[in-house]
Amino acid sequence: MNQVRLSDGVVTLTPFRAADIDAHLAGEDEQLVRWLSGRPSTRAGTEEYVRRSTAQWLYRGPARVFAIRTGPEPVLAGTIDLRFAMPCLTPGQVNIAYGLYPAWRGRGLVTRAVHLVCRYAAQEGATEGVIRVDPENLASAAVARRAGFRYSARVLEPTGDRLDWYLRDLVAAPTRPTGLPAGAVTGLPAALPAGRSAAATTGRPA
Repeated sequence: MNQVRLSDGVVTLTPFRAADIDAHLAGEDEQLVRWLSGRPSTRAGTEEYVRRSTAQWLYRGPARVFAIRTGPEPVLAGTIDLRFAMPCLTPGQVNIAYGLYPAWRGRGLVTRAVHLVCRYAAQEGATEGVIRVDPENLASAAVARRAGFRYSARVLEPTGDRLDWYLRDLVAAPTRPTGLPAGAVTGLPAALPAGRSAAATTGRPA
């Protein structure tokens, strides 16, 4: 699990861990609750979430939760997760959901994070990325479009919600050059333009 580290030089993604709990609880706001979790996080609930997420990483399960970090001494700016198996997905699809804490929005960080996880998901065998967005969540839809996703359809979910689906074909990165750490992602442009998802964005329990 600790070997997975994705970075483009500005944003770094590593597995969400117990040491992130305090920062997550401090950073969560009404937008994240509305679009992502559905209810305010509690310490006990977040600790259990970290335990389940850690097990998913350990056993290479279908759910991979990353912390979004940035800065010279990377600080937690939000989260982004991948779901390789969900009832609404077809084989080869991966669901992407993301959320940033208020202080970090509007800087293009989540768009960078989406590019990174798309490359990672392709390396893991996914062929199509899916971002499912509440039609009222305009910020999340804008992130999806900036990250190269195209609007597909408004879908009636098993929960009864209607979500806008954005899709993107995924292509695995070239073979990692010798000497780079495992999990590193190369070949991303130095600057990228500043998903159900929140930017805030939706799709994962907090």
